[in-house]
Amino acid sequence: MTLLSPSRTDDLEIVTLGCRLNGAESDAMRALAADAGLMDAVIVNTCAVTGEAVRQARQAIRRARRARPGATLIVTGCAAQIDPDSFAAMPEVDRVLGNMEKMTRAAFAPEMGERVRVADIMTVRETAPHLVGGFQSRTRAYVQVQTGCDHRCTFCIIPFGRGNARSVPAGAVVEQIAALAARGCPEVVLTGVDLTSWGGDLPGAPPLGNLVARILKLVPNLPMLRLSSLDVIEMDPQLFELVTTEPRIAPHLHLSLQHGHDMILKRMKRRHDRAAAVDLCARLKAARPEIALGADLIAGFPTETEEHFAATLALIEDCGLSYVHAFPFSPREGTPAARMPQLGVPAIKARAAQLRAAGAAVLARHLDRWVGREATALVEEEGRARLGDFTQVRLPFPDDATPPGAYIHVALHSHDGEALIGAAA
Repeated sequence: MTLLSPSRTDDLEIVTLGCRLNGAESDAMRALAADAGLMDAVIVNTCAVTGEAVRQARQAIRRARRARPGATLIVTGCAAQIDPDSFAAMPEVDRVLGNMEKMTRAAFAPEMGERVRVADIMTVRETAPHLVGGFQSRTRAYVQVQTGCDHRCTFCIIPFGRGNARSVPAGAVVEQIAALAARGCPEVVLTGVDLTSWGGDLPGAPPLGNLVARILKLVPNLPMLRLSSLDVIEMDPQLFELVTTEPRIAPHLHLSLQHGHDMILKRMKRRHDRAAAVDLCARLKAARPEIALGADLIAGFPTETEEHFAATLALIEDCGLSYVHAFPFSPREGTPAARMPQLGVPAIKARAAQLRAAGAAVLARHLDRWVGREATALVEEEGRARLGDFTQVRLPFPDDATPPGAYIHVALHSHDGEALIGAAA
């Protein structure tokens, strides 16, 4: 679970926790709330991927109330969708909105009488979710092209917060991205709950590669297109070809791997096996050697033995990963995994720590490869930029630095284990 930086527009503050899709929806909520006339308010957009994510959501709510005692405090997002009553019971909270409601103007109207407005999202199949794509940071815009998930991994609660898979039609996506590119947006990130399932519910069931090809062809002035988390088993041939040959697609992919042992993958109800993950990563690296790969990995899944865990540790090297997002397993009530034989918390924490240490080692090695080289980077804020492969770069810019959203040429002379250190070349 990731805490994204709080954002404020005058007296409206949005605190975003979790995935990039939440970040995209927060940008849309900002516009909806402002249009509804909501003032002096804090919106907390929660995540429910783990128990720790829910705990952090409650912490953020209490912190927001202490900082803004007189503001209207609205809670939304997946945690609010799944368990609205518990958030409504918090004395700090004024209003609870579900994931569908948060994408409507009416839900943010100051005069709205309902304190809790959360529909049963699992009964809803709209033709397409609201298309969102903010450009608040002036560096990259997140465009939601898909939401929901038709798969039921045994550990995952997210389908209960997002519902079944729904896709935004390609024409609407292209129109949105063309508008962003016309405004000078330097990078667009395609987001979704299950991004590679895009198109499955549309006429003809076009694959994600079809959408990516249309974006690249019809928006030629878009400098960079980036893809968020992908499922190993759903990368269609056209998408693979584009990712490995098209220079306007960022040389960086984040893969939903979760584990490195086939037995645990089966118990997770994942649709790929270890060999498929290793094979895809090898083919990606062979076709585009500069590509950087990241992955989600879970430590301490129920019934996981030392042998099972060792296979996950080895997967980091076998897949040639540069970035590792390690999760300690957290049972979510209502999921099959919560009913399986659980490991002890100390063992789970110890294994998660080992995964993080292995992740730090491969990140350091990835950074080593860049030292002494020059590259193009996108400035995110003063003193910080990012390469196309998502490597962070720290830059000692003066007060009149290159503005955010600009591409610059940088010379990279060292790193601190987390980011490269360089200067404008």
